[in-house]
Amino acid sequence: MKQLRNVLAPLCLSALLLFSACASAPPSPYEQVQQETVGNQAPAVADEAVQGSQFNALFPSAADGFNVVPSQEKQGFAEYKLNQDGTTMAMLSINDTISNPDAAAKFAGSDRTVAGYPAVDIGSKQTAILVGDRFQVKVQSRDDAFGVSDREAWISKFDLDGLANLKP
Repeated sequence: MKQLRNVLAPLCLSALLLFSACASAPPSPYEQVQQETVGNQAPAVADEAVQGSQFNALFPSAADGFNVVPSQEKQGFAEYKLNQDGTTMAMLSINDTISNPDAAAKFAGSDRTVAGYPAVDIGSKQTAILVGDRFQVKVQSRDDAFGVSDREAWISKFDLDGLANLKP
């Protein structure tokens, strides 16, 4: 009996230490981010954001050897790939900036326009315009051969009047 106690006592003590150490471990970085985001009551996309499906008819059609292929659609956003000969040359997108006012604010100091709307370059691979003070139309180059003039030409192919008249 004494031998059993001598073996069981350290074993039980070790198990107790192990379980208590595991229970008090800090959350993983992923769990911590999840806790911080869930604690934040701000929605990721505003309820008033236009459904992405309403943007689909406003994208340009295939032209000049390019195919326009749907890529992603969700509330406040729609995106298409611009493909040529099996290569994605650019990404075309429309997003409702009501969920991200900073996206619209960057156009305030714009001194240039594309298709009559304030335009900005974002880095060296993206060109965007703001339509109706709310909707950002953006073309992002995915291939180095697709430059600023190409991006501006494709922005002009969107149904920008239809977008400007879109009722959220």
